[in-house]
Amino acid sequence: MKLSQSFSIVLCALITFAANATERDEFFWLGEMNKATAVINSGEGLLDKAVTPKIAKGIEDVILNGNKPGAKRPKKVIAFEPLLIKAAGIDVTMLHIGRSSQDMHATYRAAILRDEALELMVSLSDTMQALLSLAERNKTTIVPNYTNGVAAQPNSYAHYLLGFLSAFRRDAEKIENFYSRLNYCAMGTTVLNGTSWPLNRGKMAHYLGFKAPVENAYDAGQFKSNDDAVEFASILTSISLHVGTFIQDLSVQYAQPRPWILLQEGGENTYVSSAMPQKRNPGLMIRTRTNASRVISDAQQAVWLAHNIIPGMSDARNVQDSSRRVKETMTMLGQFRQVIAALKINPERALEELNLDWTASQEVADVFMRDYKLPFRVGHHIASEIVSYAKANGIKPCNFPYSEVKRIYEEVIKKEYPQGSPVCPMSETQFKDTLNPVKIIQNRKTTGGPQLTELDKSLANMEKSISSQIEWAKDNAAAISNALQRLDGDFQKILPRGDGKK
Repeated sequence: MKLSQSFSIVLCALITFAANATERDEFFWLGEMNKATAVINSGEGLLDKAVTPKIAKGIEDVILNGNKPGAKRPKKVIAFEPLLIKAAGIDVTMLHIGRSSQDMHATYRAAILRDEALELMVSLSDTMQALLSLAERNKTTIVPNYTNGVAAQPNSYAHYLLGFLSAFRRDAEKIENFYSRLNYCAMGTTVLNGTSWPLNRGKMAHYLGFKAPVENAYDAGQFKSNDDAVEFASILTSISLHVGTFIQDLSVQYAQPRPWILLQEGGENTYVSSAMPQKRNPGLMIRTRTNASRVISDAQQAVWLAHNIIPGMSDARNVQDSSRRVKETMTMLGQFRQVIAALKINPERALEELNLDWTASQEVADVFMRDYKLPFRVGHHIASEIVSYAKANGIKPCNFPYSEVKRIYEEVIKKEYPQGSPVCPMSETQFKDTLNPVKIIQNRKTTGGPQLTELDKSLANMEKSISSQIEWAKDNAAAISNALQRLDGDFQKILPRGDGKK
């Protein structure tokens, strides 16, 4: 597909962004907030321009020192400020007008979550691309699908994968929607209700790459950080549930003596039992499922930490907790991509599996109703009686005698639909075609179904969605980067000049 060629290029660019963002921790954002405060407040007349260069130099020194290998990078305002005082003297505390650790910490929590949401979108889109490529290769692979743990109907494997892709696309939409609520800046709200200083909150938000300031000052410090952590955890939960469902459905095959889908043996994929030589345990699948469960369980921590607390308590706001959950999710998605790459599908065995059972029996009832106007429930009873007789006598669909079809049809009609003719209108050829899994898929008419015309449309639409997701992540990453570059450019202008002039 066209996307697969351009995708890796864009992905590499975004991974580079993510790698650079590894140092965009609490210390980084405290430094950016101080830079923005110095630039804005000196321009607004809230900071004496006579001391601005010295203060700016102090900020720069603290940041440069913190960026040295092995240097301490304080995560809290109360630990960052003493470094500023040491570098620039007590005048540097003039930066503190109209702000508090409450709004500053709320700001870096949102900024860090922002980076992580973009990184998650890249990883999720990469996973969706792997599923989409697998679906492209299996448009005509017909496999059994299961409901309530029982073989239910034949389906195209590509259509099955598109079902999962649709679920993951909703997860991607959740990330985008979450980001639109997340991307607001708390700076300038101080503790609860703002300040008497006429701060330019809009300019601060834009310098830090946010869409706008948080509207309500009380919400900014008391509720929003909790809500952000809980909502993001719910997205991680949803992604993990979809991964876990896929792995569990795949695991069913490992209970069969002749599965139609397995992992390629060897390497990190499988391992031999220590006691039973015939076993090839799907270690990669087990690890992926374990990590999916770990993400889900860890994500619930966000809810419980936010539960039953008074406004403003910091229980649920820990950056490390949120970052750990994202890292766990990224690990799980990486393992899931390995699973997808290692899958070995046997179309012939899948078709054999379908023909061993009566997964096409619903089509018999549908044909009686569609072609011969028989009430569906009557046709359903005829098909059900055929299946019961077949299972009682060990008869497979391809071997079911047409004479028994006619007998069962006549008995059901006389009992349940006496106004109808007792002569079976379905020919032997049509009966066999009706039970053919391949023809069932080919004859589907429903929009969004597994027939090739619909599959091609769905695959193309999914390709566009994934491309759009990547562009969304790229654009938002660039918006943050551009904002920080503008801030740094303006900050450079207030630093002391090399010629000794201010």
